[in-house]
Formats: sequence, structure tokens, C-alpha cells
Amino acid sequence: MNEHDTCCTPGRSTERSDKIKSNLVSRLNRVEGQVRGIRGMVEKDVYCDDILNQIAAVQSALNAVGKILLEGHMKSCVMERIQQGDHEVIDELLKTMNKLMK
Repeated sequence: MNEHDTCCTPGRSTERSDKIKSNLVSRLNRVEGQVRGIRGMVEKDVYCDDILNQIAAVQSALNAVGKILLEGHMKSCVMERIQQGDHEVIDELLKTMNKLMK
């Protein structure tokens, strides 16, 4: 298997390489820790600006995870479905991208 995702459209799952999966899980674990840290900051009445800066860092980290997933999705699932003649995947992709850009 190559470094990119392999689409398995019928069951709506995507097989990812161990390297990509490990990278994503590591990033998400960091995000989870950051969110717990923010909760602790709120509980300790930390200065609002400091909390807002941490929220911005979490959003940036989640965006990075989204970019990795989007790239893999476009290079595998989307391309595969287009090659199979399924052009509805473009509308699906546009809806998803609109949600990511909010």
C-alpha cells in the first residue's frame, strides 16, 4: 500500500497507511490534550486572551489534520470515484470543503 489513502466506497470507510494513521492519531492526541488544557484554564479563571490564544492553536491544529485528510481523500476516493464515472463525488467534496471553511 502506498502512503495515500485507499478508498473503499461501498462501506464508506478508508484504509490508511500505518504512517498516515499514526500521524493523524498523534496530532489528534495533541489536540485532545490542548482542549483539556483549555478546560483547566477556564476552571482556574486564566486571563481571557490567554485562553483565546490556546483556542486558536487548537483550531489551527485541527485544520492541519483536516488538510491531511482532505489531500488523501482527493488523491484516492475522489479520484477513484471520478474514474468510475461517479461525478456526484464533486458535489459531496464541495459540501465538505464549505463546512471546513466556515
